[in-house]
Amino acid sequence: MQTNSWDKRADMLVYEHEPFNAESPSAALAESRLTGADAFYVRNHGPVPEGDEDGWRIVVDGLVRRPLRLSLEDLRERFTQHEVVATLQCAGNRRSGLQRIGDIPGHPWGAGATSTAVWKGVRLTEVLEAAGVRDSAGHIAFAAPDIAPEAEPPQRFGASIPLTKARQSEVLLALTMNGNPLPPVHGAPVRVVVPGYIGARSVKWVDHITVAAEPSANFFQSLAYRILGRDIDPTDAEPGPHGALGPMPVNSAVLQPGDGDRLAAGSHTITGYALPCEGNRIAEVEVSVDGGRTWRQAELDTPPNAWTWCRWQITAELHRGHTEIICRARDSADNEQPRAQAELWNPKGYGNNAWFRTSVEVTEPG
Repeated sequence: MQTNSWDKRADMLVYEHEPFNAESPSAALAESRLTGADAFYVRNHGPVPEGDEDGWRIVVDGLVRRPLRLSLEDLRERFTQHEVVATLQCAGNRRSGLQRIGDIPGHPWGAGATSTAVWKGVRLTEVLEAAGVRDSAGHIAFAAPDIAPEAEPPQRFGASIPLTKARQSEVLLALTMNGNPLPPVHGAPVRVVVPGYIGARSVKWVDHITVAAEPSANFFQSLAYRILGRDIDPTDAEPGPHGALGPMPVNSAVLQPGDGDRLAAGSHTITGYALPCEGNRIAEVEVSVDGGRTWRQAELDTPPNAWTWCRWQITAELHRGHTEIICRARDSADNEQPRAQAELWNPKGYGNNAWFRTSVEVTEPG
């Protein structure tokens, strides 16, 4: 089931070919904890740059005592390689639910702008240690060569994370994905992986790391990926750190059955995923098959770490008629999903972590 669009499965939900943007099909996400590169979601703002491994260099500068210019060979040989299993999720995941409430521009992402892989590479903190971070530093900014025409003015994609996060052992400059070299559409030859943060902070094709006192002024940090007030026109918003997105909120979704599926009455296994807030664990997922009148606890698997989604399932009797299935999650710090999407509406459609609802039609068996 391959397409010619970056070797992706034919059932990917492709929203745009240039730049390439595609959502993972729920069936693929339900297959296993790890998402194959052929099914991993893609969010790009500019064309995929042409990678030249031999000539690729990552510059580390700014508030450092020893500026660096690292080749891929340097990353492989000067630093210890580490693995982390991590789920990445687009800030616009589940935007389609908010678009049904009010007009929001952008791709109508469902719950499939989420995928999980084994990433291997160099811990960012070890690179920063080699550069000698100065005491006045507070943020680490990343830049890549892909030019995003939607930015004003058009510019390289960039983002930043706090230094405190950058120094955590889970943050990598990744060279491989699921044991293979990074595919071009996923950031080859090297990308940042920031587990627990929105996917936009895991910058692909990274070639510049700047240690700074303040967050990046790049369009995608200071303007694009922010939660704006309900009455603010995104085209008139002023740049700044207020509302900038970082850690993801607790969230969950039903993967199977899919919205609009027709099922025969009887016993069915319902599956899905849940993600905790940064660094926590999923403590509970509750599922209702009667529109929220009654709830049952789902069976949870055991993720390898706090950065990986928790997969869940429950077996329930479905009766003839229109059936609404709802799931909600709580993490180990007692963060819970809010009930109503309407309370979360914002003009860019970010951060929808309300109770997840899907509807199926249940028919007579046979």
